[in-house]
Amino acid sequence: MKAETEKTSELGTRQVNADLTPVDHTRRGLLKATTLAGIGSVMSIPFAKFFPESLSPIGFANASDMAAYEFKDGLTLLNDRPVNAETPAHLLDDKVTPANRLFIRNNGGVPQHALDMNAEGWTLTVDGEVNNALTLSMDDLKNRFEVVERQLILECGGNGRSFFQPGASGNQWSTGAIGCPMWTGVRLRDVLEAAGVKSSAVYTAHIGADPHLSGDPNKLPISRGIPIEKALEADALIAWEINGEPLPAIHGFPLRLVVPGYPASASHKWLNRIWIRDQVHDGPKMGGYSYRMPAYPVAPGTEVPTEDMEIMTTMPVKSLITNPITGTMVNGRTLDIRGHAWADGEVAAMHVSHDFGQTWQEANLEKPRNRYAWQHFNATVSFPMKGYYEVWVRATDTEGRTQPVTTPGWNPRGYGNNMIHRIAVGVS
Repeated sequence: MKAETEKTSELGTRQVNADLTPVDHTRRGLLKATTLAGIGSVMSIPFAKFFPESLSPIGFANASDMAAYEFKDGLTLLNDRPVNAETPAHLLDDKVTPANRLFIRNNGGVPQHALDMNAEGWTLTVDGEVNNALTLSMDDLKNRFEVVERQLILECGGNGRSFFQPGASGNQWSTGAIGCPMWTGVRLRDVLEAAGVKSSAVYTAHIGADPHLSGDPNKLPISRGIPIEKALEADALIAWEINGEPLPAIHGFPLRLVVPGYPASASHKWLNRIWIRDQVHDGPKMGGYSYRMPAYPVAPGTEVPTEDMEIMTTMPVKSLITNPITGTMVNGRTLDIRGHAWADGEVAAMHVSHDFGQTWQEANLEKPRNRYAWQHFNATVSFPMKGYYEVWVRATDTEGRTQPVTTPGWNPRGYGNNMIHRIAVGVS
Protein backbone atom coordinates (compact mmCIF):
# COMPACT_ATOMS: atom_id res chain seq x y z
CA MET A 1 0.00 0.00 0.00
CA LYS A 2 1.53 3.31 -1.01
CA ALA A 3 1.99 6.14 1.44
CA GLU A 4 1.15 9.75 0.80
CA THR A 5 2.70 12.79 2.45
CA GLU A 6 0.75 15.83 3.65
CA LYS A 7 2.30 19.15 4.59
CA THR A 8 1.76 20.48 8.07
CA SER A 9 3.11 23.75 9.43
CA GLU A 10 4.03 22.32 12.83
CA LEU A 11 5.80 19.11 11.89
CA GLY A 12 7.15 19.42 8.37
CA THR A 13 5.53 16.25 7.00
CA ARG A 14 2.84 13.97 8.29
CA GLN A 15 2.96 10.34 7.19
CA VAL A 16 -0.43 8.66 6.80
CA ASN A 17 -1.57 5.53 5.01
CA ALA A 18 -3.35 6.41 1.80
CA ASP A 19 -6.38 4.21 2.51
CA LEU A 20 -6.43 4.91 6.25
CA THR A 21 -6.80 8.69 6.42
CA PRO A 22 -7.95 10.03 9.82
CA VAL A 23 -11.41 10.89 8.51
CA ASP A 24 -13.34 9.95 5.39
CA HIS A 25 -13.43 13.22 3.45
CA THR A 26 -15.33 11.95 0.41
CA ARG A 27 -18.91 12.99 -0.21
CA ARG A 28 -19.75 9.29 -0.49
CA GLY A 29 -18.32 8.92 3.00
CA LEU A 30 -20.48 11.76 4.26
CA LEU A 31 -23.60 10.16 2.90
CA LYS A 32 -22.76 6.88 4.62
CA ALA A 33 -22.95 8.57 8.03
CA THR A 34 -26.54 8.62 9.23
CA THR A 35 -26.76 9.69 12.87
CA LEU A 36 -26.25 13.00 14.64
CA ALA A 37 -25.16 13.05 18.30
CA GLY A 38 -28.08 13.87 20.56
CA ILE A 39 -30.71 13.45 17.83
CA GLY A 40 -30.75 9.71 17.35
CA SER A 41 -32.82 9.69 14.15
CA VAL A 42 -31.76 8.72 10.65
CA MET A 43 -31.05 11.81 8.54
CA SER A 44 -29.87 12.61 5.07
CA ILE A 45 -27.64 15.57 4.24
CA PRO A 46 -29.61 17.77 1.82
CA PHE A 47 -26.60 19.80 0.67
CA ALA A 48 -23.91 17.12 0.91
CA LYS A 49 -22.53 17.98 -2.51
CA PHE A 50 -21.54 21.41 -1.20
CA PHE A 51 -19.78 20.15 1.93
CA PRO A 52 -16.05 21.15 1.93
CA GLU A 53 -13.73 18.26 1.14
CA SER A 54 -11.40 19.25 4.00
CA LEU A 55 -14.03 18.92 6.75
CA SER A 56 -16.07 16.17 8.37
CA PRO A 57 -19.54 16.77 9.85
CA ILE A 58 -19.21 17.74 13.50
CA GLY A 59 -22.30 15.85 14.59
CA PHE A 60 -21.34 12.64 12.82
CA ALA A 61 -17.83 12.56 14.22
CA ASN A 62 -19.16 13.13 17.71
CA ALA A 63 -21.75 10.38 17.35
CA SER A 64 -19.10 7.91 16.21
CA ASP A 65 -16.76 8.79 19.05
CA MET A 66 -19.55 8.44 21.58
CA ALA A 67 -20.44 5.04 20.10
CA ALA A 68 -16.82 3.98 20.69
CA TYR A 69 -17.25 5.11 24.31
CA GLU A 70 -20.35 3.01 25.02
CA PHE A 71 -18.45 -0.06 26.28
CA LYS A 72 -17.26 1.91 29.32
CA ASP A 73 -18.65 0.95 32.73
CA GLY A 74 -19.55 3.68 35.22
CA LEU A 75 -17.18 6.41 34.01
CA THR A 76 -17.97 10.10 34.52
CA LEU A 77 -18.11 11.90 31.18
CA LEU A 78 -16.38 15.29 31.36
CA ASN A 79 -16.54 16.24 27.70
CA ASP A 80 -17.95 14.71 24.54
CA ARG A 81 -16.02 16.72 21.93
CA PRO A 82 -13.40 15.43 22.27
CA VAL A 83 -14.43 12.54 24.50
CA ASN A 84 -12.89 12.74 27.99
CA ALA A 85 -14.05 10.67 30.96
CA GLU A 86 -12.73 9.60 34.36
CA THR A 87 -13.30 6.61 36.61
CA PRO A 88 -14.76 6.92 40.14
CA ALA A 89 -12.22 5.72 42.71
CA HIS A 90 -14.26 2.71 43.86
CA LEU A 91 -14.41 1.41 40.27
CA LEU A 92 -10.60 1.24 40.17
CA ASP A 93 -10.51 -1.50 42.80
CA ASP A 94 -9.24 -4.19 40.42
CA LYS A 95 -5.54 -4.96 40.72
CA VAL A 96 -5.35 -4.82 36.92
CA THR A 97 -7.52 -2.08 35.44
CA PRO A 98 -10.11 -3.45 32.98
CA ALA A 99 -10.26 -1.66 29.63
CA ASN A 100 -13.88 -0.69 30.25
CA ARG A 101 -12.81 1.21 33.37
CA LEU A 102 -9.77 2.98 32.01
CA PHE A 103 -10.12 6.76 31.77
CA ILE A 104 -10.23 8.52 28.39
CA ARG A 105 -8.24 11.61 27.46
CA ASN A 106 -8.61 12.68 23.84
CA ASN A 107 -7.53 15.89 22.13
CA GLY A 108 -9.06 15.16 18.74
CA GLY A 109 -11.43 12.64 17.24
CA VAL A 110 -11.24 8.87 16.89
CA PRO A 111 -10.00 7.97 13.38
CA GLN A 112 -12.31 6.01 11.12
CA HIS A 113 -10.03 2.99 10.79
CA ALA A 114 -10.19 2.57 14.57
CA LEU A 115 -13.96 2.89 14.63
CA ASP A 116 -14.03 0.13 12.00
CA MET A 117 -11.38 -1.87 13.94
CA ASN A 118 -9.54 -2.24 10.63
CA ALA A 119 -5.74 -2.44 10.83
CA GLU A 120 -5.17 -3.62 7.28
CA GLY A 121 -2.15 -1.88 5.79
CA TRP A 122 -1.22 -0.09 9.01
CA THR A 123 2.43 0.95 9.22
CA LEU A 124 4.67 2.75 11.69
CA THR A 125 7.37 5.04 10.32
CA VAL A 126 10.51 5.79 12.35
CA ASP A 127 12.59 8.54 10.79
CA GLY A 128 14.51 11.74 11.43
CA GLU A 129 17.80 11.55 13.33
CA VAL A 130 18.33 7.85 12.61
CA ASN A 131 20.78 5.94 10.43
CA ASN A 132 18.17 3.57 9.02
CA ALA A 133 14.64 4.94 8.63
CA LEU A 134 12.04 2.21 9.14
CA THR A 135 8.55 1.54 7.87
CA LEU A 136 7.15 -1.30 9.94
CA SER A 137 3.93 -3.24 9.46
CA MET A 138 2.08 -4.76 12.38
CA ASP A 139 3.58 -8.13 11.42
CA ASP A 140 7.05 -6.58 11.37
CA LEU A 141 6.60 -5.32 14.91
CA LYS A 142 5.35 -8.67 16.16
CA ASN A 143 7.96 -10.79 14.37
CA ARG A 144 11.15 -8.69 14.31
CA PHE A 145 11.20 -7.65 17.97
CA GLU A 146 10.73 -9.33 21.34
CA VAL A 147 7.07 -9.14 22.37
CA VAL A 148 6.67 -8.24 26.03
CA GLU A 149 3.80 -7.82 28.48
CA ARG A 150 3.95 -5.22 31.25
CA GLN A 151 1.52 -3.74 33.74
CA LEU A 152 2.10 -0.01 33.41
CA ILE A 153 0.59 3.11 34.94
CA LEU A 154 -1.18 5.57 32.67
CA GLU A 155 -2.14 8.88 34.31
CA CYS A 156 -3.23 12.22 32.89
CA GLY A 157 -0.99 15.12 33.89
CA GLY A 158 -4.12 17.01 34.98
CA ASN A 159 -5.43 14.30 37.30
CA GLY A 160 -6.64 16.13 40.43
CA ARG A 161 -7.01 19.48 38.65
CA SER A 162 -10.47 20.13 40.12
CA PHE A 163 -9.02 20.55 43.63
CA PHE A 164 -6.83 23.56 42.85
CA GLN A 165 -7.94 26.95 44.16
CA PRO A 166 -8.32 29.17 42.27
CA GLY A 167 -9.43 26.75 39.59
CA ALA A 168 -7.34 25.95 36.54
CA SER A 169 -8.65 25.62 33.00
CA GLY A 170 -9.06 22.22 31.40
CA ASN A 171 -11.00 19.05 32.10
CA GLN A 172 -11.92 19.06 35.78
CA TRP A 173 -10.45 15.70 36.72
CA SER A 174 -10.88 14.63 40.32
CA THR A 175 -9.00 11.37 41.06
CA GLY A 176 -10.01 9.08 38.20
CA ALA A 177 -7.65 9.93 35.30
CA ILE A 178 -5.50 6.94 36.23
CA GLY A 179 -5.30 3.24 35.42
CA CYS A 180 -2.85 0.35 35.35
CA PRO A 181 -3.74 -2.31 32.77
CA MET A 182 -1.55 -5.00 31.23
CA TRP A 183 -0.06 -3.91 27.90
CA THR A 184 1.37 -6.14 25.17
CA GLY A 185 3.78 -4.83 22.57
CA VAL A 186 7.45 -4.21 21.90
CA ARG A 187 9.93 -1.97 23.66
CA LEU A 188 10.19 1.47 22.13
CA ARG A 189 13.93 1.20 22.81
CA ASP A 190 14.27 -1.90 20.64
CA VAL A 191 12.60 -0.24 17.67
CA LEU A 192 14.69 2.92 18.02
CA GLU A 193 17.88 0.89 18.28
CA ALA A 194 16.93 -0.96 15.09
CA ALA A 195 16.60 2.42 13.38
CA GLY A 196 20.03 3.46 14.69
CA VAL A 197 19.52 6.61 16.73
CA LYS A 198 22.16 9.21 15.88
CA SER A 199 24.21 11.05 18.49
CA SER A 200 22.40 14.22 17.37
CA ALA A 201 19.05 12.90 18.63
CA VAL A 202 17.48 15.01 21.37
CA TYR A 203 13.75 14.30 21.44
CA THR A 204 11.09 12.07 19.97
CA ALA A 205 8.00 13.43 18.22
CA HIS A 206 4.86 11.27 18.27
CA ILE A 207 2.37 11.48 15.43
CA GLY A 208 -0.92 9.63 15.07
CA ALA A 209 -3.98 9.39 12.86
CA ASP A 210 -6.34 11.15 15.29
CA PRO A 211 -8.18 13.86 13.34
CA HIS A 212 -8.24 17.49 14.40
CA LEU A 213 -11.67 18.58 15.61
CA SER A 214 -11.84 21.13 12.79
CA GLY A 215 -11.68 18.31 10.26
CA ASP A 216 -8.62 19.90 8.64
CA PRO A 217 -6.35 16.99 7.60
CA ASN A 218 -3.28 19.25 7.72
CA LYS A 219 -3.69 19.91 11.46
CA LEU A 220 -2.71 17.66 14.33
CA PRO A 221 -4.72 17.85 17.57
CA ILE A 222 -1.65 16.86 19.58
CA SER A 223 1.93 15.79 18.92
CA ARG A 224 4.10 15.45 21.97
CA GLY A 225 7.43 13.78 22.55
CA ILE A 226 9.92 12.74 25.22
CA PRO A 227 13.66 13.19 25.79
CA ILE A 228 15.66 10.59 23.90
CA GLU A 229 17.08 9.31 27.20
CA LYS A 230 13.57 8.46 28.39
CA ALA A 231 12.71 6.84 25.05
CA LEU A 232 15.75 4.57 25.33
CA GLU A 233 14.81 3.26 28.77
CA ALA A 234 13.45 -0.30 28.87
CA ASP A 235 9.94 0.48 30.11
CA ALA A 236 8.14 2.37 27.32
CA LEU A 237 6.16 0.18 24.93
CA ILE A 238 4.69 0.38 21.47
CA ALA A 239 1.54 -1.58 22.33
CA TRP A 240 -1.28 -3.25 20.39
CA GLU A 241 -3.07 -5.08 23.20
CA ILE A 242 -4.59 -4.21 26.55
CA ASN A 243 -5.24 -7.07 28.99
CA GLY A 244 -4.71 -9.59 26.20
CA GLU A 245 -7.23 -8.02 23.82
CA PRO A 246 -6.78 -5.63 20.86
CA LEU A 247 -6.80 -1.98 21.86
CA PRO A 248 -10.33 -0.56 21.82
CA ALA A 249 -10.96 2.09 19.16
CA ILE A 250 -11.03 4.91 21.69
CA HIS A 251 -7.75 3.79 23.26
CA GLY A 252 -5.66 3.83 20.11
CA PHE A 253 -6.38 0.81 17.90
CA PRO A 254 -4.29 -0.62 16.36
CA LEU A 255 -1.13 0.88 17.88
CA ARG A 256 -0.18 3.28 20.66
CA LEU A 257 2.68 4.30 22.90
CA VAL A 258 2.69 3.63 26.63
CA VAL A 259 5.29 5.82 28.36
CA PRO A 260 4.97 5.16 32.11
CA GLY A 261 6.11 7.75 34.63
CA TYR A 262 5.34 10.65 32.27
CA PRO A 263 1.98 12.38 31.71
CA ALA A 264 -0.25 10.18 29.55
CA SER A 265 -0.13 12.80 26.79
CA ALA A 266 3.25 11.30 25.88
CA SER A 267 1.56 7.94 25.22
CA HIS A 268 0.20 8.77 21.78
CA LYS A 269 -2.70 6.75 20.42
CA TRP A 270 -3.31 5.66 16.80
CA LEU A 271 0.45 5.89 16.36
CA ASN A 272 1.83 5.87 12.81
CA ARG A 273 5.05 7.86 13.05
CA ILE A 274 7.91 8.46 15.49
CA TRP A 275 10.08 11.32 14.31
CA ILE A 276 13.48 11.59 16.03
CA ARG A 277 14.49 15.23 16.32
CA ASP A 278 17.71 17.15 16.99
CA GLN A 279 15.86 19.62 19.20
CA VAL A 280 13.11 19.62 21.81
CA HIS A 281 9.91 18.80 19.96
CA ASP A 282 7.67 21.79 19.23
CA GLY A 283 4.48 20.11 18.04
CA PRO A 284 0.92 20.94 19.18
CA LYS A 285 0.52 20.77 23.00
CA MET A 286 4.29 21.16 23.56
CA GLY A 287 4.37 24.93 24.03
CA GLY A 288 2.64 27.70 25.95
CA TYR A 289 0.96 26.33 29.07
CA SER A 290 0.30 22.84 27.69
CA TYR A 291 1.76 20.21 30.01
CA ARG A 292 4.11 22.83 31.43
CA MET A 293 4.82 23.98 34.96
CA PRO A 294 6.26 27.28 36.26
CA ALA A 295 10.05 27.22 36.61
CA TYR A 296 9.68 28.68 40.11
CA PRO A 297 6.99 28.68 42.84
CA VAL A 298 4.14 31.10 42.18
CA ALA A 299 1.25 32.39 44.28
CA PRO A 300 -2.18 30.96 43.38
CA GLY A 301 -3.70 32.85 40.48
CA THR A 302 -0.41 34.28 39.23
CA GLU A 303 -0.19 35.04 35.51
CA VAL A 304 3.07 33.29 34.59
CA PRO A 305 4.90 34.36 31.41
CA THR A 306 5.03 31.49 28.93
CA GLU A 307 8.82 31.79 28.73
CA ASP A 308 8.93 30.85 32.43
CA MET A 309 7.07 27.59 31.90
CA GLU A 310 8.98 24.28 31.76
CA ILE A 311 7.91 20.97 30.21
CA MET A 312 6.34 18.59 32.72
CA THR A 313 8.20 15.29 32.80
CA THR A 314 7.90 12.84 35.70
CA MET A 315 4.66 12.39 37.60
CA PRO A 316 4.66 12.67 41.42
CA VAL A 317 4.11 9.94 44.05
CA LYS A 318 0.42 9.27 44.62
CA SER A 319 -2.17 6.89 46.13
CA LEU A 320 -5.88 6.13 45.97
CA ILE A 321 -8.39 4.42 48.27
CA THR A 322 -10.52 2.12 46.12
CA ASN A 323 -12.50 0.34 48.87
CA PRO A 324 -14.70 1.31 50.59
CA ILE A 325 -16.48 4.09 48.74
CA THR A 326 -16.54 7.52 50.35
CA GLY A 327 -19.63 8.03 52.53
CA THR A 328 -19.55 4.50 53.94
CA MET A 329 -21.34 3.90 57.26
CA VAL A 330 -19.56 1.58 59.70
CA ASN A 331 -21.47 -0.51 62.25
CA GLY A 332 -18.63 -1.15 64.65
CA ARG A 333 -15.26 0.36 65.45
CA THR A 334 -13.01 -0.93 62.66
CA LEU A 335 -12.86 -0.58 58.90
CA ASP A 336 -10.77 -2.44 56.33
CA ILE A 337 -9.50 -0.28 53.49
CA ARG A 338 -7.47 -1.00 50.37
CA GLY A 339 -6.17 0.79 47.31
CA HIS A 340 -3.17 1.47 45.10
CA ALA A 341 -0.05 3.62 45.25
CA TRP A 342 2.42 4.55 42.51
CA ALA A 343 5.47 6.67 41.82
CA ASP A 344 8.16 7.39 39.24
CA GLY A 345 10.16 4.50 40.62
CA GLU A 346 8.76 2.66 43.63
CA VAL A 347 6.63 3.45 46.67
CA ALA A 348 8.55 2.65 49.85
CA ALA A 349 5.86 3.17 52.51
CA MET A 350 2.14 3.72 52.87
CA HIS A 351 0.43 5.38 55.86
CA VAL A 352 -3.17 5.87 56.96
CA SER A 353 -4.73 8.43 59.31
CA HIS A 354 -8.21 8.64 60.90
CA ASP A 355 -7.65 11.86 62.89
CA PHE A 356 -6.98 14.41 60.15
CA GLY A 357 -3.27 13.66 60.01
CA GLN A 358 -2.47 13.96 63.72
CA THR A 359 -1.28 10.36 63.80
CA TRP A 360 -0.39 7.92 61.04
CA GLN A 361 -0.29 4.13 61.03
CA GLU A 362 1.67 2.11 58.51
CA ALA A 363 -0.34 0.13 55.97
CA ASN A 364 0.57 -3.18 54.36
CA LEU A 365 2.19 -2.48 51.00
CA GLU A 366 2.85 -4.97 48.22
CA LYS A 367 5.77 -4.83 45.81
CA PRO A 368 4.96 -3.79 42.23
CA ARG A 369 4.39 -6.49 39.63
CA ASN A 370 7.08 -4.84 37.52
CA ARG A 371 8.64 -1.40 37.34
CA TYR A 372 5.97 1.30 36.84
CA ALA A 373 3.11 -0.93 37.99
CA TRP A 374 1.07 0.40 40.87
CA GLN A 375 1.38 -1.18 44.30
CA HIS A 376 -1.56 -2.44 46.32
CA PHE A 377 -2.02 -1.55 49.98
CA ASN A 378 -4.43 -2.46 52.75
CA ALA A 379 -4.98 -1.55 56.39
CA THR A 380 -7.48 -1.90 59.22
CA VAL A 381 -8.48 1.43 60.74
CA SER A 382 -9.82 1.61 64.33
CA PHE A 383 -12.15 4.39 65.51
CA PRO A 384 -12.33 5.40 69.21
CA MET A 385 -16.01 6.46 69.22
CA LYS A 386 -18.99 7.06 66.94
CA GLY A 387 -19.08 10.09 64.70
CA TYR A 388 -17.79 11.51 61.43
CA TYR A 389 -14.30 10.54 60.32
CA GLU A 390 -12.11 10.90 57.29
CA VAL A 391 -9.64 8.21 56.31
CA TRP A 392 -6.54 9.74 54.74
CA VAL A 393 -3.80 7.85 52.90
CA ARG A 394 -0.27 8.99 52.13
CA ALA A 395 2.41 7.35 49.97
CA THR A 396 6.15 7.92 50.27
CA ASP A 397 8.59 6.94 47.52
CA THR A 398 12.11 5.57 47.78
CA GLU A 399 13.54 9.10 47.53
CA GLY A 400 11.61 10.18 50.62
CA ARG A 401 9.07 12.27 48.69
CA THR A 402 5.60 12.09 50.19
CA GLN A 403 2.12 13.36 49.42
CA PRO A 404 1.06 16.72 50.86
CA VAL A 405 -2.20 17.12 52.80
CA THR A 406 -3.36 19.95 50.53
CA THR A 407 -2.75 20.76 46.88
CA PRO A 408 0.95 21.29 46.08
CA GLY A 409 2.33 24.27 44.16
CA TRP A 410 -0.39 26.00 42.17
CA ASN A 411 0.17 26.25 38.43
CA PRO A 412 -1.90 27.79 35.61
CA ARG A 413 -3.15 24.49 34.16
CA GLY A 414 -3.52 22.50 37.37
CA TYR A 415 -0.95 19.79 36.66
CA GLY A 416 0.77 17.44 39.09
CA ASN A 417 -1.70 17.46 41.99
CA ASN A 418 -0.64 14.66 44.34
CA MET A 419 -2.42 15.69 47.52
CA ILE A 420 -3.50 12.86 49.81
CA HIS A 421 -6.65 10.94 48.96
CA ARG A 422 -9.37 10.86 51.62
CA ILE A 423 -12.79 9.33 52.10
CA ALA A 424 -15.63 10.19 54.47
CA VAL A 425 -16.72 7.55 57.00
CA GLY A 426 -19.61 7.55 59.45
CA VAL A 427 -19.25 5.38 62.57
CA SER A 428 -22.59 4.59 64.21
